Amino acid sequence: MDYTCHDIAQMIDHSLLRPELTEEDVRKGCQIAKKYKVATVCCRPSEVTLVKQLLQDSDVKTTTVVGFPHGYNKTETKVFEAEQAIKDGAVEVDMVINIGRLRSGDYDYVKKDIQAVVEVAHSRQVGVVVKVIFENYYLTDEQKKVACRLSEEAGADFVKTSTGFADGGATLEDLRLMRENVSEKVQVKAAGGVRDLEAVLKVREIGCTRFGATRTETIMEECYKRSGRK
Repeated sequence: MDYTCHDIAQMIDHSLLRPELTEEDVRKGCQIAKKYKVATVCCRPSEVTLVKQLLQDSDVKTTTVVGFPHGYNKTETKVFEAEQAIKDGAVEVDMVINIGRLRSGDYDYVKKDIQAVVEVAHSRQVGVVVKVIFENYYLTDEQKKVACRLSEEAGADFVKTSTGFADGGATLEDLRLMRENVSEKVQVKAAGGVRDLEAVLKVREIGCTRFGATRTETIMEECYKRSGRK
């Protein structure tokens, strides 16, 4: 193996975004994240304070979402969401672009929308990471390329395929396209459809450094089994 299970764990944003999750579900999810020592827990904005508290005795970071899942909030609203999330303890934010504006060709609006959130995040003493969600299911390949360019120009840290709430998620073709259309300064995150270790290894080979997962236990236990660890 050219990877360790720790390497795989550090690619995982353990997702706790489904609207029906209870507080008990969130607590259990944080226990899973700590058990496997994943990179972050990506939670709903209303749970950031709780998740930060639950993870305080670990190295797992707190992530939340902005403009989620449709991206059509006003820029001022996204900025407020980001500011509040950071105040509550998030050190990474995953924001959704204004999909309709991108599809309409209003690229200046899209870039400024991203830039406004990036400026809030990066102005902190310890810079907060910004991942920009495209929702590729609704976009043409050319629009995805434009979104890559705009995200990098706006200063984003990651480009991300999807929310996991549209009818399509991450595809290997999209991930290759995104990796090829941003520089090495920008990382790529897969979201939606990465459900087992084989899928993880495929996205890793393409150059993804992070992926969203609801099946963290399945992926990590499969990794331990393959590596011979109990």
